[in-house]
This record gives sequence, structure tokens and C-alpha cells, in this order.
Amino acid sequence: MKANAWRKFFEEQRDRHGKVLFTVTELANVAGTSRAALNVELTRLRNQEMLAKYAHGLYGLPGAVSPQVLVPAMDSHAYITGHYALYGHQLVTQAPVTITCFTDRQNHRTRDRVTPAGHLVFVGVRSKVYFPVSEGAIAPPAQSLCDYVYLSRRQATSPEALVTFRNLARLRDADFPRILARYPVSVQEHVKRLCESKILLQ
Repeated sequence: MKANAWRKFFEEQRDRHGKVLFTVTELANVAGTSRAALNVELTRLRNQEMLAKYAHGLYGLPGAVSPQVLVPAMDSHAYITGHYALYGHQLVTQAPVTITCFTDRQNHRTRDRVTPAGHLVFVGVRSKVYFPVSEGAIAPPAQSLCDYVYLSRRQATSPEALVTFRNLARLRDADFPRILARYPVSVQEHVKRLCESKILLQ
């Protein structure tokens, strides 16, 4: 395919379907070519800055692929949580350096991937703590806080020493006790102490 044809295809996919990330198989089907020939095409498209490589076998429009789109494509069992999610929910003031993703795939304990969408850290967690989100790829506020405390304690670091919490009053709802119950007692107690220090829990 010529550059103009590729450009038209990418623009149509983005504008009509909101699609900005593609697998190698999808691109090969569009091009109607072999994998070897496609590799040459991909190199050319990347050199022309029409396409960027986001992960192994995943290509997308430069600057258009968010972590929320990329993470499920890289690991269908993963969801974004912890510091990045807390910042997105406006529950901490410090911007995160990495994007923490929890997965139940235990073939790796921790896996780092530096991508154009950010530095992703996939963390394998035990089944009780692992709880995929029902909508989107980012854990809700209460779960994000519990995951953050859980991971901090697992890494022998203090959650309070790394970020400044705010707006935690939003976590006071009927689901909070049910969410807390999925975590080890030490994490439950730490989260309660954290919230009580903000005079948030009754």
C-alpha cells in the first residue's frame, strides 16, 4: 500500500471507529501482504512518523494510544491501578512516574515495559486481591487505594511517604468494606488508619 492509502485507512479508523491501535495481523490483512513484506511497510511507516510501535506486535498512531487502550491489548487480564489510578481519580497530588498494572498471570512477578504511552509495570498478584474492573481499564477509587497500599507494603515502603493524599472522603460508600475484605488484614488496617487520619471513617 502507498503512504496515502495507509494515511486514509488510519484516519478512517480513528475518526469512524475511534481505533488507534492495531495488531500485526490486522495490518497484514489490510495490506494483503506477507508478514515479511509487512515488516518493510511498517519500517517505512515508522520512518515517516505515520505509525509507532507500542509493544511487540502492536502498532498505533503516534501520540494517540493511551495506557487505557494499550494495557488490555498487551495483557487481557491486566488493569491499571495504584498510583497512576489514584492520580487520575484526583486522590493524590504527585504525578506518577510509572503506570502500575495488576494481573493474575503468575508467570511473572513484575514485568517492566517502556512504551510510547508510558512506563508500564505489570505486577502478578494473588487471586483474592486480583479483581478486574467491569468498565474501562482503570480500577475505581477505593480499589486503587487498597491496591496502592497492598503493593507498597509488599515492597516494604510506606504509602504515606511517597504521595500526599486528598479527596479521600469520596471513598465513604457502602462498597468500601466489601472491597477492603479482599485484602490481607494488615492492608485493611493500614487503609483504615490512613482514612481515619483524615477523619473519614466513622
